[in-house]
Amino acid sequence: MMKTQGAAIGWTLVRVVFGLTLALSHGLPKVTGDISRFAEGVAALGFPFPTFFAWSAALAELVGGLLVALGLFTRPAAAFAAFTMVVALYRHRVDPFGRMELALLYLAVLAAAVLVGGGPYSLDAKVRGRRA
Repeated sequence: MMKTQGAAIGWTLVRVVFGLTLALSHGLPKVTGDISRFAEGVAALGFPFPTFFAWSAALAELVGGLLVALGLFTRPAAAFAAFTMVVALYRHRVDPFGRMELALLYLAVLAAAVLVGGGPYSLDAKVRGRRA
């Protein structure tokens, strides 16, 4: 529960900005671009069915990011997207910190969304008929 209106507005701002950025800057380009290139990277990580998992990751970023931004099905959407960020962190484990930093930031915010939910200014709260 958000104790103050400032906390509720602050969480909403973080949720919307991170959700939209994940969806539009990372998910959308994968979905509308050449998924086979991304699937090659997934295959290099040792995943079976790399095209399936590439699409799963791309949709987790696009749809999950949009749902987190809207605050609709926030916890499950954030959980799927967070799992994708765990894989991204694994992928960048040997890279300099600056390369893995973005996945770490997304993971932190998505983990918070799993724990906190959408907050009082979300569609989840509206569906439940409350703002508290």
